[in-house]
Amino acid sequence: MSQVTPDAALGDWASRPAHRAWLADRADELFALFERTPNPRGGFSELDRRGEPLADNPVRPIHATARMAHCFAIGTLLGRPGAPEIVDHAMEFLWRRHRDAARGGYFWSVDDAGPVDAARQAYGHAFVLLAAASATTVGHPLAAPMLADISEVIDTRFWEPAHGASAEEFGPDWTPVPGYRGQNANMHLTEALMAAFEATGERLYLDRAESIADLVIRRSAGAAGWRVPEHYTEDWQVDRGYQGNEMFRPAGTTPGHALEWSRLLLQLWCLGGRRLDWLPGAAAALFERAMALGWDEAHGGLFYTLDWEDRPLRRMKLWWPHCEGIGAAHFLNAHVPAAGAEADYRRLWGVVSRAFLDRRHGGWQEECAEDLTPAFTLFPGKADIYHALQACLIPLYPATASLTRVIAEAG
Repeated sequence: MSQVTPDAALGDWASRPAHRAWLADRADELFALFERTPNPRGGFSELDRRGEPLADNPVRPIHATARMAHCFAIGTLLGRPGAPEIVDHAMEFLWRRHRDAARGGYFWSVDDAGPVDAARQAYGHAFVLLAAASATTVGHPLAAPMLADISEVIDTRFWEPAHGASAEEFGPDWTPVPGYRGQNANMHLTEALMAAFEATGERLYLDRAESIADLVIRRSAGAAGWRVPEHYTEDWQVDRGYQGNEMFRPAGTTPGHALEWSRLLLQLWCLGGRRLDWLPGAAAALFERAMALGWDEAHGGLFYTLDWEDRPLRRMKLWWPHCEGIGAAHFLNAHVPAAGAEADYRRLWGVVSRAFLDRRHGGWQEECAEDLTPAFTLFPGKADIYHALQACLIPLYPATASLTRVIAEAG
């Protein structure tokens, strides 16, 4: 946790008109950049380092399309011209091209010819649920059938009542892929379940979000000193030696996920009527631990991953953990002000402004080296609006629910 204590008399940055205008401008820049990404053949193109659509980008992963549906549903609620058309473009591609009408579920990735990776991933299905819930808030005609379809798939294929969480992966014919359970997919499923509860009022969604949080955070992270174990065996025993995909299943612990969970726990607390009294304390503990262990005191910024001795494992700095820290700090300032998150809110934006905002080409630099110079080992360009947009918009609204709900309630 930062040792700098903001002057309490000045209040938090999120209440200041100039800061709020600055955040709104950053969000507007992101919308303007990603409005250029719809692929005329369906789905969306990634952007290169200069913010230009990649010409040779045939494979479209499901989470990228679903996130565009979610983010431009937010744009629609904000009254942004052109946003409804992008929601429609995303929803059509999810429904017509990613959905397997014959066997059920959604392909992980497709190209112009059809499925490239036909596996059924919990991570991807979680984002389909988020897209359907967000599209419901703007009245998209595919929202209701997609929400019903993805809810049934999660219920009948992924949900494991014995553990109160989701399975990870199935083959194209729904053969289980054995040996692994992961918190990352379950974390995003928690986010999506809360959005579905907000959109429908159906209690089952909220109950399942609370069940996942209890398993992954109260029991598992609580037993690990408020580090978030990423990887598990099929019976949900922590697997500290797991070596997996560097993008979605990196080895060790990931401070950014602890920060993401910090915000999600407080959102869950609000949605559940503030009856689960362990949630605020856990949110504060996760935030403080992640900032203390993950922050690079020499160069600034958060290391991507740590080993189980709390040493930097992957030393690069990615944009999304800083985005999640910003959102978490805003929620903590609203609900657990004693956590002292305001100082960290300011230093997170300081690093973002210094290293991640691409003032030459627009958008955000998605990866920096340890010294905060631009790097491109994991991300060749600018592939995603989701984390950065939410970091800009979350501080502008009450810390009580998802952006779609609070924006809709604000009119």
